Amino acid sequence: MRNAAPVSTPPRVLPPNDPRQYDDLAGEWWRPDGAFAMLHWLARARAALVPPASEKDELLVDLGCGAGLLAPHLAGKGYRHVGVDLTRSALDQAAAHGVTVVQGDATAVPLADGCAAVVSAGELLEHVPDWRRAVAEACRLLRPGGLLVLDTLNDTLLARLVAVELGERLPTVPRGIHDPRLFVDARALAAECARHGVALRLRGVRPELGGTLAWLLRRWRAADRPVRREPRIVPTRSTAVLYQAHGRRNG
Repeated sequence: MRNAAPVSTPPRVLPPNDPRQYDDLAGEWWRPDGAFAMLHWLARARAALVPPASEKDELLVDLGCGAGLLAPHLAGKGYRHVGVDLTRSALDQAAAHGVTVVQGDATAVPLADGCAAVVSAGELLEHVPDWRRAVAEACRLLRPGGLLVLDTLNDTLLARLVAVELGERLPTVPRGIHDPRLFVDARALAAECARHGVALRLRGVRPELGGTLAWLLRRWRAADRPVRREPRIVPTRSTAVLYQAHGRRNG
């Protein structure tokens, strides 16, 4: 009697922006040419906005830290890096990269008021059902004079086209990772931060075009080999798609 052929389990289909996607993609976090490649590029650009700590072991709170991709770019700056995220599989990897991890929601962070010299919210707000509550928490955690750094997707038709309709068709971007209904209007974000005492400076950013095309070509030609150089994130005049912001809390 022949053995029955094994039955393969089809990948589960989840709603857009479902947090369970990050468990399914847990093995992709630290692949520089994998599903989260662009998050590596953005982490480098975000870290460039963070100055060295003025005192030893000042606290940097990394909201939506994922697997800790910011950590290598903070090395030597003197911070105690605390990462907050919902996804346990990501936090386990962040801990392995030297991050002190806290499992929690960015809209209800279990940390004290004014505890942080820096709060980072990278590629987080466009994944949060109530981004205003996440902003309130980020500002609450900042001490007077503390620095908020973030990047997110604007609530525009162009952002929906670029990030979802085009971006999620690229081989490195997971389908359904975004829900465009959650994208964050840049002017509304600046106004909300101002309400909480943080005056933001915003600028549009994008991956460098030539470097990105070369990166995609190298990846397509040699998918089993790591890409040699990551594209840089560069400023652009328009905030209509992806934008970066930073500002200090008053007081």
